[in-house]
Amino acid sequence: MHIGNAAHIKWSFGITRGKNDKIDSIRLCKYACKESDTLKVSSALNPVLMQLKDFMTSRTRLLSQINSNKQYIKELKNINDPMVQKAVEKAHLAAIEGIAGSIKEIEALISKIIAENPELKNNYDLLITVPGIGHLTAVYLICCTTNFSAKISGKQLACYAGVVPFEHSSGISIKGRNRVHHMANKELKKLFHLSALSVIQYYPEFRTYYNRKKEEGKHPMSILNAIRNKIALRVVAVVSHQKPYVSNQLIAA
Repeated sequence: MHIGNAAHIKWSFGITRGKNDKIDSIRLCKYACKESDTLKVSSALNPVLMQLKDFMTSRTRLLSQINSNKQYIKELKNINDPMVQKAVEKAHLAAIEGIAGSIKEIEALISKIIAENPELKNNYDLLITVPGIGHLTAVYLICCTTNFSAKISGKQLACYAGVVPFEHSSGISIKGRNRVHHMANKELKKLFHLSALSVIQYYPEFRTYYNRKKEEGKHPMSILNAIRNKIALRVVAVVSHQKPYVSNQLIAA
């Protein structure tokens, strides 16, 4: 069995018209024959890892429901009568507290899975040594990389997260600035962004880099993207070498 990128497979068909199960099966068969020399057999799906992914997805959905309820209450606050607003908030409070309790239960199950699986625990312990990588980011990285079983490079992970800028130019007519591609894992990109904001505040190595680039005239978002890229490279490095992260400044000292 080969598990591939759906977008890559779809675009390989070229200009197509019509779609049904019969046509799709023929197209997939032709794709498999044409690419047979480059396709690699995917490893068997780890049932424990699939459980972890399901729990992480459930947590994200529940968190979205809490934020939706809070936003709804906040919007009504500007137009509602105080008495009505109080009743609305009371009605939603039980739901918010119930969802929050469910999130805590799921987080406990996630921690239990990590603790009971040596392979997951090993990579998890390595990941949280990287500056800016916390508990949830480490678990999400394990899920979306299948515990780094595909031996991806740092550049591949950064590209997947949408933090690698690509050139946008053609001849003399198009001279666009380098920019990241819109097709990326938006959730991972958001987590890397939060990590970047954290490291420039709490880690001198990254804070010094941020201030230096800002003095050079770089745009703040461009600098943050470079830091997100650095974090992605460090994430893959610690897992590939099976060694915890050590700050360059500490080595120099």
